[in-house]
Amino acid sequence: MLAWHMVRAVLADLHVGQSRGDLERFLATTATLRDRRPDEIVFLGDVFRALVGFSRYWDDTVRAGLAELAALRRGGARVIMVEGNRDFYLDARDLDGYRDAGVRAHSFAAGGRRFLLEHGDLINRHDRAYRTWRAVSKSAPARLLARLLPRRLARRIVLGTEARLAKTNFSYRIELPVEDLTAAARRHFAAGVDVVMWGHFHRAWRLAEGGREALIVPAWAETGAVLWLGDDGRQLFEPAYAMNVVDSTDPSWYHTHRSPLEAS
Repeated sequence: MLAWHMVRAVLADLHVGQSRGDLERFLATTATLRDRRPDEIVFLGDVFRALVGFSRYWDDTVRAGLAELAALRRGGARVIMVEGNRDFYLDARDLDGYRDAGVRAHSFAAGGRRFLLEHGDLINRHDRAYRTWRAVSKSAPARLLARLLPRRLARRIVLGTEARLAKTNFSYRIELPVEDLTAAARRHFAAGVDVVMWGHFHRAWRLAEGGREALIVPAWAETGAVLWLGDDGRQLFEPAYAMNVVDSTDPSWYHTHRSPLEAS
């Protein structure tokens, strides 16, 4: 039992629907979240294999997962969904019952420190192909098209989204872009941010400079990691070993396979 009040829980890169049994694992995690009763739960991008904000795209796994988010809200927690590379149109009204906010970045203060949370998929500036694809796929015309497509065609597109996403930045995720991460962190520090948190890269990484820090929250999909934040800004990872998975360790399927479907 923690001796300090857990104001927030942060989970990154769940990819629910990606692997066999991950929905059941997610249900166990949300049960723990309900028991701990944090005031706010932040999903730091890519909750599902792919999530489009319009309900006509949702399959049974997405609907079951969203029902858990609704239950967390009924239990008194604010649910924040930070947009990841697998998330589209999180501000759509169809999601209103399942999240309190769908945002590109989330900021708050705790323990006298300013926190900023974003997914991190735009950090690598050299990945021009992905950045272009992202700009097009999340543009206003693409959003309008997504609303108008026939339902059957829309579902087919979603089924192909994971493979496309896996290929767009494959060569840029084999190694962490440490220089880009460091530069991005320092830009945020210069703007007055004390703690920067990213997901996206799946492996743990941390930078500490002058009393400020930037870190990657390791992927729940592979570690089951939940980062608890106290009202004093204190951090606790469960499981504790999650932040020991650093870039020098063996890479996961995310860094070595163009698609997890090819690895199965």
